[in-house]
Amino acid sequence: MRKDVSERSKEVKAKIRKRIRAKISGSAERPRVHVFKSNKYVYAQAIDDEKGVVLATACSLEKAFQEQTKNFKNTEACGRLGAMLAGRLQEKNIRSIVFDRGTYPYHGRVKTIAEALRKGGLAF
Repeated sequence: MRKDVSERSKEVKAKIRKRIRAKISGSAERPRVHVFKSNKYVYAQAIDDEKGVVLATACSLEKAFQEQTKNFKNTEACGRLGAMLAGRLQEKNIRSIVFDRGTYPYHGRVKTIAEALRKGGLAF
């Protein structure tokens, strides 16, 4: 019996996610920054995996972000999102992170967020 295409793609993404998460983990000193892209918005959050706590978040749904940006998904908006998250992490005296791209390739918007985090003073 042939599997549905969406079912197969979910399995592939789950394998990719599992493979990446086996290699990286966040701590209080060096949290994991995870990126998620929906059809409309982009989300990024810093996670302490040892305690299971989210330390800081930034998403394109926030009013402060939407007042600055017209389009919420393009690379320019993702650069602002990365800078916003970098500022929030700097306020909490976090200087080093682990970047988790999720199931997305390190290209385009994901790469723009990572570069903005680096420009914001975070090392990874």
